[in-house]
Formats: sequence, C-alpha cells, structure tokens
Amino acid sequence: MFEILSLIPGKKKKTSSGWQSFNAPCCVNRGHKEDRRMRGGIITDGPNKWTYHCFNCDFKCGFVLGKPLTKNTKQLLTWIGIDNDQITRWNFESLQHKDLLDFTDKQREKKKVKFKETELPEGELVDVNNPKHKVYVDYLHKRGITISDYPFLVTPHIEGRNSNRVIIPFTHENKIVGHTSRFLDDRKPKFISEQQSGYLFGYDLQKSDYQFCIVVEGIFDALSINGCALTHNAISDEQATLLNNLNRKIIVVPDQDKTGLEICDRALELGYSVSLPDWHVKDVNDAVVKYGKLATLLSILQNETTSKIKIEMRRKEIAKRL
Repeated sequence: MFEILSLIPGKKKKTSSGWQSFNAPCCVNRGHKEDRRMRGGIITDGPNKWTYHCFNCDFKCGFVLGKPLTKNTKQLLTWIGIDNDQITRWNFESLQHKDLLDFTDKQREKKKVKFKETELPEGELVDVNNPKHKVYVDYLHKRGITISDYPFLVTPHIEGRNSNRVIIPFTHENKIVGHTSRFLDDRKPKFISEQQSGYLFGYDLQKSDYQFCIVVEGIFDALSINGCALTHNAISDEQATLLNNLNRKIIVVPDQDKTGLEICDRALELGYSVSLPDWHVKDVNDAVVKYGKLATLLSILQNETTSKIKIEMRRKEIAKRL
C-alpha cells in the first residue's frame, strides 16, 4: 500500500512523541489561512496504520489496512495531489487485506509498562468511627473526598510530623508500587512520595465501560472525578502508553497556573483532547469543592477540544488573571 509520508510534499520534522510535522494541506482548502507553521501531523503505528491531525483547523483522518478509505482520508489524498483513479485503486487494495486486519486485531496486545512491587509504610486504614482519625476524615471531607473513595492510611500512633499525614498507596495491576504522604500541617513539602518513573495514578481505578479518561496533575484531582493523575505537569512516554492502552478518549485537564498550562502542547501531540473550563480556580479538586462533582465533570466535557486555536485563546485568558 501507499506510504503516506512519502506523498506529503515539503519539509517534515519528527517530534519527540513520534509525530511527523509539516505544513498542513487541509487549512487553505477548508477556508483557513495557509499553514506555514507545520501544524499538520501524522503518526504511524506499524507499516499499515496511520493517523493524521491538523493542530490548526482540527481536520482528522487516518488509515488502517483492511478497512475502506474514509471520506476525510480521500479528501486529504486529493489535497496532496493524488488523482481519484489512484485513490480508488488504493481503496480496493486495502479491502483485499481484510483477513490481515482480522488477524492483527486478534493478535494485538497492549504494550506493557512494568513497575517493581514495593511495601507501604506502617499505618492503619482511616476509620470514620475512630476518634483519633477525626483530623484525617475532616481533611479528606474538606477536599470533597470520602474515606470510601480510596484505601487511605493514617498514622496517629507515630510521633512527630509523620503522625500528621494521610498515606495514599500507589497501585498498578493491583500491586503496591509506591505511595505518597500528604502532610496536614503548614510546612513544606506538603507531599513526600516514593514513586517509580512513568507511574500513572488511578490507572487501576478505570472501569472497562468508561468511555473516556480524564487526566489531571494532582492525586486529589484524580480522586475527585475518578480520573488519572500524572503527579506532575508533563506526560511521560510510559504514561502515554498506559493511557493509550485504555483504548478510549483521553481528556487532559491542566492545572490553571503557569506550569500546568505547559502540558497542552504535549497533549495535542499525543492526539488527546484538552479541557480548560472557566472555573476561576486552580485545579479540578478546587472545582469539585466549589461546584460539586457532577457540575465539574459536565464542564470538563463541554469544554474539551483538540483545536489549538481555542486552547491558545483560553490559555491567554487564564494567563491574564494569574
């Protein structure tokens, strides 16, 4: 079949996440200004599958050997100068490989990301009926979280600063692979973690019937809306692999501060949506506390987009009030 990258005219540049960037041919053909900033992107998945995304006008299409060419794919091929007869022949050739497609689907396995099993610090499950646990229960309640949301550990029997903390276990494939401690005093650091590179908090909590996964920065953000937390303001290759293994729409909700907004470009490179609701609060957990869980989720879904223009506009609006 055809090698799509060899058909794209002009200069190309490969990004760190595997996308091949070039001047998008779709923009001018869809009534937008001609792209001169290499906003078109193609990422391949083996020799027989590719995805196209314009990060300017949001035009999308793709190809999988064994499936018919879609209307958008045919349109892209036309825009780069392929005649209709050749497109028809390629469409017919693709359909002749349907058996290969069926075999590949059956044989495809999720890419593995492995973590070493570790031990948790000594602690006890937080208990709403234990008077010694009241300070921890009150803190979680203030964050819009109930103790049934996660197996939080506490250590009221320990002296010093470690007595004033909530321990949050990190699991992957139902094995303990690390933890973080959230200290309840006013000292810094607020969090002290034992975390392995590439770990994605909340991965085990995702259900098979979920249609999307909301990706946030902080652990309490994730717990607030049953999402996944990066625990920092970047998406590593290992985390991207885990998110892709979920096989559903990924919606990244950055913290609305200077460092949080930097994640938007990486999210778009990976083909994810971004949501920046007009909350006037810093993050998802703050929004849940202020507006409630349901209203927060609805606002995330209503504002999700892959349009770089819309995201840039929202980033500028947020930056003005920081």
